Amino acid sequence: MPRYIVERTFPEGLHIPVTADGAKACEAVIGTNARSGVTWIHSYVSEDLRKTYCLYEAPSPEAIRETAELNQLPVDKITQVTALDPYFYKG
Repeated sequence: MPRYIVERTFPEGLHIPVTADGAKACEAVIGTNARSGVTWIHSYVSEDLRKTYCLYEAPSPEAIRETAELNQLPVDKITQVTALDPYFYKG
């Protein structure tokens, strides 16, 4: 399955509480994504909470855009990526 980095901007900042409500919000996104074969692997959040860089596995960029719309999440850019493991080169 192809992997993608999804860049998002949250003008007011991304605020997911570390509570049961935050867990419920994440579970809802995961469930919506799964219906389209999209898997959210993890995200990196900028210090000011305004940008996220999310790693996904998905059948296509269109599937990511569709699930983002259903989840009411912004999408700035989607880039297909492959992994580069620097320890692979260590002898």
